[in-house]
Amino acid sequence: MSKLFSRDIWSEIIEALSSNWFRTLLTAFGVLWGIFILVILLAAGKGLENGVKQGFGGMATNSMFMWTQTASKPYKGLPKGRRYNFKIGDVEAIKQSVPDLRFVSPRNQLGGFRGNNNVVRGLKTGAYNVYGDYPEIIQQQPMDITSGRFINYSDIQDKRKVAVIGESVRKGLYETGEEVIGSYIKINGVNFMVIGTYTKKSQGGGDPEENQKEIYVPFTSFSQAFNMGEIVGWMAITANDGASITELKSRVFDVVKARHSISPDDDRAVGNFDLYQEYSQINGLFVALNFVAYFVGILVLLSGIIGISNIMLIVVKERTKEIGIRRALGATPWEIRSQILLESIFLTIISGMAGIVLASGVLALVNLVLDGMDTSTMMFANPTVNIGVVFIALLILIVSGLLAGLIPAQTAIRVKPVDALRTE
Repeated sequence: MSKLFSRDIWSEIIEALSSNWFRTLLTAFGVLWGIFILVILLAAGKGLENGVKQGFGGMATNSMFMWTQTASKPYKGLPKGRRYNFKIGDVEAIKQSVPDLRFVSPRNQLGGFRGNNNVVRGLKTGAYNVYGDYPEIIQQQPMDITSGRFINYSDIQDKRKVAVIGESVRKGLYETGEEVIGSYIKINGVNFMVIGTYTKKSQGGGDPEENQKEIYVPFTSFSQAFNMGEIVGWMAITANDGASITELKSRVFDVVKARHSISPDDDRAVGNFDLYQEYSQINGLFVALNFVAYFVGILVLLSGIIGISNIMLIVVKERTKEIGIRRALGATPWEIRSQILLESIFLTIISGMAGIVLASGVLALVNLVLDGMDTSTMMFANPTVNIGVVFIALLILIVSGLLAGLIPAQTAIRVKPVDALRTE
């Protein structure tokens, strides 16, 4: 083994590879390009994944949103086509019947698609989304409180007419530098005191500016102020960690259907958007993209490996006489084979590492450019590869080097000393 890794062996390897620099560089470029493409494709897939996940704005992805629709089947003497509303009692019933749920947040809403100027402050007016919510909504749709505080359960219990407004609402209704906390805004003719301001990123790739045009008030005071009574417009429901809202939602629907005399077979009466299901499908897409990246990268790398194998065959043919002399002097087939394999592995690893370094430099440059840009509205952010990918690339290089040198090595040991010495 020590003989195998002696200075003489490596001097011969360097001399053999440097005897024709241009040919060696061209051969090495195939492997360099293959590894470069592999790393860049994997990093691009990671950048796309980061951008899409950033688009969710930190939302609790194990969630669904549920609303009422018309009953599509008659049931218990009630006709099809009838409308119904969720009630506040449904919330507690769902919590009791489906214990694996973390949050069941009833919500009501004003504004939105209606587009009316529903908020007034002094002479300024604006059309904003106004939500009646419970405090836990901030954990389901995270936001950064920039001043003051968010609504709490004391606000819920006392039905306080308080509001948390987005930064875009503040810009639209207040002068620059004007004190916001403690001031009043009028929502559909009802005064609410501002207790906080917030900002949050875009969600689902939407406009981040629109996400600041929202106002949050306590659910109870919303119901009282706007005569909603026990009605719940819709719900945001989040499952516990380790549970899947996709698997639990049928049990939630069963509770609602039973409480509102909806046929158990009526799949259209309850509308929902399963965020977890969408998120899982996106994750599946990224797994497929990684597979494609590895597949394409390895195919490109394979073309480089074939080039190395061909060049090593040429090298063996050029050194036929040298191999014959070494065999005549007592060199074993293993010593001949090992030198050819070492040359192949050495060339493969050196060119592959150069490809990794080049790809790392390109990624560093891309990230430097992205750092100076606002990526909140982009579906691409922080393209990187982890250390595991580097180890996988090194393993691919070692295996590739062995495969590239295997045929030339076997060709070399089949050379008979007498025939080799006769070669001119």
